[in-house]
Amino acid sequence: MDTQSQLARFGLFDARVPRYTSYPTAPQFGALGPETFIRWIEAIPEGAEISLYLHVPFCRRLCWFCACRTQGTTSDDPVIAYAKTLQAEIAMLGRHLPKGVRLAHLHWGGGTPTMLNPGLIRDVAGAVFDVAPMAEGGEFSVEIDPNEIDEGRLDALAAMGMNRASVGVQDFDPEIQKTIGREQSFELTRDVVAMIRDRGIRSLNADILFGLPHQTPARIADSVAKLLSFSPDRVALYGYAHVPWMSRRQTMIPSDAMPTPQERLRLFEVARDLFLAEGYDEIGIDHFAKPTDSMAIAARTGRLRRNFQGYTDDQAPVLIGLGASSISRFPQGYAQNASGTSEHTQAIRHGQFSTHRGHVFGGEDLLRARMIEALMCDFRISRREMEAFAPRARIGALLAEVAAQFPGMVTLDDAGLAIPLPARPLTRVVARALDAYDQAKAKHSAAI
Repeated sequence: MDTQSQLARFGLFDARVPRYTSYPTAPQFGALGPETFIRWIEAIPEGAEISLYLHVPFCRRLCWFCACRTQGTTSDDPVIAYAKTLQAEIAMLGRHLPKGVRLAHLHWGGGTPTMLNPGLIRDVAGAVFDVAPMAEGGEFSVEIDPNEIDEGRLDALAAMGMNRASVGVQDFDPEIQKTIGREQSFELTRDVVAMIRDRGIRSLNADILFGLPHQTPARIADSVAKLLSFSPDRVALYGYAHVPWMSRRQTMIPSDAMPTPQERLRLFEVARDLFLAEGYDEIGIDHFAKPTDSMAIAARTGRLRRNFQGYTDDQAPVLIGLGASSISRFPQGYAQNASGTSEHTQAIRHGQFSTHRGHVFGGEDLLRARMIEALMCDFRISRREMEAFAPRARIGALLAEVAAQFPGMVTLDDAGLAIPLPARPLTRVVARALDAYDQAKAKHSAAI
């Protein structure tokens, strides 16, 4: 039986599974209020390094492929009002943070955070740093839409300390761009990358998608070659998740133009081979990085982690999310803000955090979370490491259960469980075998 037939046998081409940027996954969250969120903030040790995620949900236009929580606006008024809400939320956070807390990582995502004008960029960043300054060697990264950026906004971001920029590409083929509602020329993207680097920002991330409508091996190879001409430090090669039942805007994309699951795997392999040929290290299931990048170093040294932004070298035990729909992670559990901008804003105006959902860790959550993260990051689970979470016998039983479900696809020995290279496309499927929660009510994306 060839490799593709084996992958098919274990569900690669028909399974729908979580991306496991958290465990348990967000569909499993239940009711959780601001009081718990505040208690967890106040439990952070004085002088600790934490991470902060700031969500800006607005876009000038809504790309049809996107399934993120965003809203379109042609006016700047809602963005200005939202920025004021963010400043109030940041100030409220500052009243509960213990003394001396600093930021190991600060990330602005969306939506389109570069919809903030230069003045708002300075105001929001200043509010953050008044509450928690950057730690020495800290990283301040911002997601940049090349269609929504200019010299003034880049000047403001650079002045406030942005030292890593993340540029969305998706695909450079004009027909594909029209089909997914994201027209963005190679020339525009090239010029924005040059503007970023002209300001001394040397760390550049880029996102590109496989599995898009009308995508072929030749077309994705051309887009990857164009992307490589920018020499990005990191690349996220995400599989497009066609979930029109979750994201109504995706109904604009013709389903009959989508590649088959087998074709999606081929598209991934074509792009992957090009990145590897260019000298990039393969990171986890869908990232690539130059060997000198901090993420590649983290992967080589066993310090790669996974959170709601995907793969990261962030070691901070606390990630606080600000803005509508943002999710925070604490050693005690997860807390999520109200998803709707109006509900979130209303809570902040009344002097309360908008926390409304979350999860308190219990049972085997921490053991299974670390097992899943280890698989997603390193493709192996160390028995010795897991002994910090559970007795040796329990660890052995769980690993044996997984190995029994995937004969010939995983290896099990005294060191632990591992996924060999040919079986790594199955990683999310294998990880699901460690998930103790009912997945029936959640509609996840395809496994490939």
